[in-house]
Amino acid sequence: MTSRLPATTTGPVPVAPVLSLLFATGWAANHFVALLPVLREQEHLSAGLLAGVFGLYAVGLLPGLLLGGSLSDRIGRRRLALPGAAVALAGTVSLLAWHDPAGLVVGRLLVGLGAGATISAGTAWATDRRGAAGSVRAGVALTAGFAAGPVVSGVLAQWLPAPLVVAFALSAALSVGAILAAARVDALPPPDGPVPTDPVPVRPRSAHTALGWALPVAPFVFTSTAVGIVTLPSRLEGSVGGPLPAGLGAGLVMGTGVVAQMVARRLHAGASVGVVGATASAAGLALVAAVVADPPLGMFLLAGTLLGVGYGLCLRGGLLDLATWAPPARRGSLTGVFYVCAYLGFGVPVLVEALRPAWGDRLPLLVLAGAAAVAAAHRGWRLRRHHH
Repeated sequence: MTSRLPATTTGPVPVAPVLSLLFATGWAANHFVALLPVLREQEHLSAGLLAGVFGLYAVGLLPGLLLGGSLSDRIGRRRLALPGAAVALAGTVSLLAWHDPAGLVVGRLLVGLGAGATISAGTAWATDRRGAAGSVRAGVALTAGFAAGPVVSGVLAQWLPAPLVVAFALSAALSVGAILAAARVDALPPPDGPVPTDPVPVRPRSAHTALGWALPVAPFVFTSTAVGIVTLPSRLEGSVGGPLPAGLGAGLVMGTGVVAQMVARRLHAGASVGVVGATASAAGLALVAAVVADPPLGMFLLAGTLLGVGYGLCLRGGLLDLATWAPPARRGSLTGVFYVCAYLGFGVPVLVEALRPAWGDRLPLLVLAGAAAVAAAHRGWRLRRHHH
């Protein structure tokens, strides 16, 4: 591993450039959702094609997460995170230059592949430099990028000329700046004086223990996100349209996730945040199930807020589990596994639509709400019986 610092370091080691890399990657990955209405209107592309292009991101993302995390354990975080960000940047440039179906397919695949490598390697990199605090900050930075990207791109697309050019150019500029900043990380001087370390777990670190804690909450990370930014806004299609509402809907869920993580950090909340997160996801999913069409604004905001809290705290809980229990030499690969399980949640809106003829609008979401409640109860039971 190329990092010069111990994997449990929590001293005053500069980590901001790594966090900026994750922020820019989250922005590049998610701001595309606010541009779908623009592509549909200006490029005359079908809704089915755009839905497929949006989903292609996951096709590149999943192998990027698994291979990037595992490879970073062998050759170092920096050697994977920076090229991964460069690949995502190449995808953004492709989306800037070509808006035909072929250009969109290539661009989204490249963004997904590069983002996967950067997310897994970058999260492990931040953890190497700051321990559990670095892991949590990595989640906050990534979530902030997920939230800010669609909001800003939605605003740009609503009111500025040439929205596709401006939005993709801004994303590319952010990525370039973050790559240049992160490329200098290894040249930074080590901290002076003794460096405190994370508390040693009462049981040996192991992949089995790390995944045993993290994976039960992982599916509800992006299940909450996908339902909040796809399924819930779709109930408003009869009265609201355009890029701005789509961007603001994503910003509500992701922004709430950022706030939830920051509040939990301020309160020094530990493993119990996973219980709160899964409970919030269960409540949000049940509330969306109760919404059929044209929900009142208050219900829309409450459902989005609950799902955002579920997203943010399930993410924080899972990353804390990995920081506490994952062996440092396998931190990257286990982070990749966690994010793969989390990203499976993005398939939930497609699953809900596929089951609609047989199950209706409500039952699939109620089943998911029940599963989230079970995950919350199981984690709470484990925390009462076992020291985390």
